[in-house]
Amino acid sequence: MHRHPLSIAPMLDCTDKHFRYFMRLISPNALLYTEMITTGALIHGDKNRFLAFDPIEHPIALQLGGSDPVALAQCARMAADWQYDEVNLNVGCPSDRVKSGNFGACLMLTPTLVAECIHAMLSAVSIPITVKCRIGVDEKDSYEDLLNFIQMVSKAGCNTFIIHARKAWLQGLSPKQNREIPPLKYEVVKQLKQDFPHIKFILNGGIKKVIDVEQHLNDFDGVMLGREAYTNPYLLAEIDHKIFSSTNKISTREEIIAQYIPYIASQLKNKIKLASITRHLLGLFQGEKGARRWRRHLSENAWKEGAGVAVVEKALELMDGF
Repeated sequence: MHRHPLSIAPMLDCTDKHFRYFMRLISPNALLYTEMITTGALIHGDKNRFLAFDPIEHPIALQLGGSDPVALAQCARMAADWQYDEVNLNVGCPSDRVKSGNFGACLMLTPTLVAECIHAMLSAVSIPITVKCRIGVDEKDSYEDLLNFIQMVSKAGCNTFIIHARKAWLQGLSPKQNREIPPLKYEVVKQLKQDFPHIKFILNGGIKKVIDVEQHLNDFDGVMLGREAYTNPYLLAEIDHKIFSSTNKISTREEIIAQYIPYIASQLKNKIKLASITRHLLGLFQGEKGARRWRRHLSENAWKEGAGVAVVEKALELMDGF
């Protein structure tokens, strides 16, 4: 098994530092990912805003978007300086913005360039460099195409691939549709694992239940959960407990919020708006009686002027009757 058998996918507008801190309270062991950050944003933008994280978030990976080996190597060095545990190259995101910037899924069409990028990053740092990709892009979706991609990139030194087991359509489908419409083909990734037994393959896409995770870990080196971890975060408590054979008691949802409140208070002091933090908490009671009350109270009150931790405490009170 991989050293990180469980990870939470990088998700744009979702996996910011507030969500990652919250996730760490639920899952003590999962590898957490930043949102995808472009090399341009890191090199020319506010490094502190993009790179800062709380030590509790370890293990944590920085996901980069880019296709210039020199820029990627520079950003990998920044990640190492900021003490990230891993750097991941995005070769799977299908959005238009990504295509025009020549990063994301379209890079699967240029495996030589990806190999150059990986080589440059590995030459710059000693922390692991991984790749997140799809099983194909547009019409280039034969197993031979995928095999060639993995072969070339692994020869450059990448020994861990996180594979979203769907192809990507660069035209005609939105990013959301690209997460749902192309069919999942776990068997393709399973074949890769058989053909490259020395390489670590982490499976991503459509994983929603504890039993699914347990079964996939028989075939793959790890699993990555995306949307399910965001919409139903408490699921990760049970998954983490099972995978890592923890002897500790699973924290209740109420205990997690009690642990999170000091963090919220510290962020409010830094002039962060309450709604920016509580938007990540809406799914905590997913499937429980009273979940709608929890969501509604936070949604209606967290954005108000001067909203503080009392809003979260009141939302928790509303759950007491259930």
